[in-house]
Amino acid sequence: MSRLFATIFILLSTAFGAASQDLKIATVTRPPFSIVQDGRDTGFGLDLWNALAEDLGESYEIVRVAEFSEMLRLVESGEVDAAIANISVTAGREAVMDFTQPIFDGGLQIMIDSDQSSSLTVLAAIMSRDLLIAIAIAFALLFGGGLLMWRFERKSQPYFDRPIKEAMFPSFWWALNLVVNGGFEERAPTTIFGRIFGVLLVLSSLFIVSIFVAKITSALTVDALQNSVNSVNDLYDKNVGTIQGSTASSFLEGRGMRYAGYPGFDELIAGFEAGELDAVVFDAPVLAYYVSNSDGGARLVGPVFLRENYGIALPAGSPLAERLNRSLLKLREDGTYGSIYRSWFGVNPSMG
Repeated sequence: MSRLFATIFILLSTAFGAASQDLKIATVTRPPFSIVQDGRDTGFGLDLWNALAEDLGESYEIVRVAEFSEMLRLVESGEVDAAIANISVTAGREAVMDFTQPIFDGGLQIMIDSDQSSSLTVLAAIMSRDLLIAIAIAFALLFGGGLLMWRFERKSQPYFDRPIKEAMFPSFWWALNLVVNGGFEERAPTTIFGRIFGVLLVLSSLFIVSIFVAKITSALTVDALQNSVNSVNDLYDKNVGTIQGSTASSFLEGRGMRYAGYPGFDELIAGFEAGELDAVVFDAPVLAYYVSNSDGGARLVGPVFLRENYGIALPAGSPLAERLNRSLLKLREDGTYGSIYRSWFGVNPSMG
């Protein structure tokens, strides 16, 4: 009998201990959903989880991992009770784990560098090979035209009456002023050949000026078209980066786009800041948070695309699913969810 009582006591103690054990909640650093701030785990996702756990009367411990894939693996294997971050609900993930009802309405967006100044673009256009050749040809024509005018006019007016070594720059200066300002009234050609050549030089100046304008305009237009990113269709010939195994990587692969895959968000941002990437494609709220907290070196372009819902990931068949869903509904109804949302995003939640 004493052995029976001892067995019952052990079973009850084990059951009580299991019931009172802290839940293990996996997460990965993804601002603003999950971050460590002043030594404390916080973020929209973790603040929401804290409210859920308080409503359910559950205690928990945070298991922070380095990579997103490791967090999902812990959920799939049942080593943790739940995972929360910017976890998109996809068909592939739903096949191996469970999800709560959506906690956030997200999607993908494009981020590019905003530090490129127009002055650098103009300088690059001016220093282009074609434009430099055009400038060299124009200077050669003006220099040659000035010397030819010196040859026609050197015996007819004092301005050109000088030896050729002394006449080189004054003749070039006269031709340049003729092209730019229409010449000087007091230095109008007096010989028949000088007048004919002067008229031809003025008419040709229209052609020379038009070349400069066309070359600069063409260079700037081509540069703008080649370097601007406004939508997904502009990414095909760009250096694009995202995180390996993310929904963004699946989207890019589905569109046949080449991209650089990084193991984590920190590595992705480091590559972007180092100038390795022309654009980053990733979760819109995560990129928006980075842009708003950066020094102005990045900006978002285009609308949010590939709309997706984030949920709390649970092991398949988890008994927590129904309880969490009821608690989520309660937090929405009493305004707790909206308050947490506004504290991180500054606006009211868009989800119904």
